[in-house]
Amino acid sequence: MGHRARKFLPWMGALAVVVTITGLMGASSVMAADPQSTDEGAVRQMEGAVSLEKEQIEEYDPWEPYNEKMFSFNHDKVDRYVLKPVATVWDYLPDPVQEHLGNAFDNVAMPRRVVNNLLQAKFKGAGTELARFGINTTVGVVGFFDVAKKWGLEQSDADTGQTLGKWGIGPGPYFIFPFLPPLTVRDAFGLVGDVAMDPINYFAPLAASFGRRGGDVVNARSQNLELYESVEESTVDLYSAVRNAYLQRRQKAIEK
Repeated sequence: MGHRARKFLPWMGALAVVVTITGLMGASSVMAADPQSTDEGAVRQMEGAVSLEKEQIEEYDPWEPYNEKMFSFNHDKVDRYVLKPVATVWDYLPDPVQEHLGNAFDNVAMPRRVVNNLLQAKFKGAGTELARFGINTTVGVVGFFDVAKKWGLEQSDADTGQTLGKWGIGPGPYFIFPFLPPLTVRDAFGLVGDVAMDPINYFAPLAASFGRRGGDVVNARSQNLELYESVEESTVDLYSAVRNAYLQRRQKAIEK
């Protein structure tokens, strides 16, 4: 074990507990996950936050004073003192290991994507998801390898909040819960549906489910340490930037 890894050993004894706590942050769709996507969703939202020019989109935020406090708590306390340190330790895993773990977490989320593709009448997307799951679970060794992508089958992501939007339900107020990434009221209800479609919840104890979700969040965070840091350093009003980027991305997901 190298010197850099040894100096982080004091963190490892508490890793299981911390992962369970951070699992609460990943029970969604970013700053985390579409709000349910903790990896690609987080990256897209953070990338959007550094955009120099905001697109015109309605930002209905009647609870802004409360939301700013919760955003500050999630960012300044939970992310800075819990998630980022754990993700920094996690980043000592080789990049291929992190990628394979991300693939496996993603593979388990197949039911959400299939059901919501069907509810949005995206039958090709639902079929692609079923094919991806079959290939990656077998040839890809329980999803650790994204063989389907190499064979030209790209993921067709969809979530319940997006489905509700397709059905004409408006986003409602922007809202931030403690320990969770930003949401709208519509996406909060969608999150409940997405969590209900997570098969891990039915086959593992609650703590194990949180642990798996926490591992997903930590893994995604560790793969984007530099991106998060660059956004924090280059954005003057991070709260407004994240809000705008989140609402833009959700609107585009519904319109596509």
